[in-house]
Amino acid sequence: MTNLEKLSNLLGLAQRAGTLISGEDLVIKAIQKHQTRLVFLAHDAAPNLTKKVTDKCQYYDIEVSTVFSALELSVAIGRSRKVLAVTDAGFAKKMRTLMN
Repeated sequence: MTNLEKLSNLLGLAQRAGTLISGEDLVIKAIQKHQTRLVFLAHDAAPNLTKKVTDKCQYYDIEVSTVFSALELSVAIGRSRKVLAVTDAGFAKKMRTLMN
């Protein structure tokens, strides 16, 4: 099993644990409220969404990962999404180790 597959499984687990925020508006609000540890943005997301999310994350100093496509993110959590935010420090730490 590759690290990307493990990361995808971990996203599904975080979703079931209730430590994942998905959807553009909710993720932006979570970033502004400092509730976010890590953001996953689909590398094939629309340019305006990409700019909005990366600008917010840069401003609030939050790491953005673009390792997944929109389809891969959607499959990982079981619903159609282009951006996800991880709110739990433990999940975020484990995901970072899998990405490095």
